[in-house]
Amino acid sequence: MKIRYFADTDTMYIEFNERPVVETREINENTLLDLDADGVLVAITVEHAAGATDLSEVSLQQIVGQRVSS
Repeated sequence: MKIRYFADTDTMYIEFNERPVVETREINENTLLDLDADGVLVAITVEHAAGATDLSEVSLQQIVGQRVSS
C-alpha cells in the first residue's frame, strides 16, 4: 500500500495494490475509486485533501483479532 500527497494539486492518492485500473467511479466531486477488471478496489483519489483529511498525522494501526469458532 502506498499513500502519496501531491501538494501542488492538494491531491491524495492511496494505492492498495498495483493491479491495472479498468474503471474509475466518482463517489462525489472530490473522491474517485479505481477498480480492476474484477471490481476489486485498486486506489482512492481524494481531491482537496487538506480540507478533507488531517495531513499532519498519518498512522497505521494493525489490530490482530481472534477468530470466532462455530
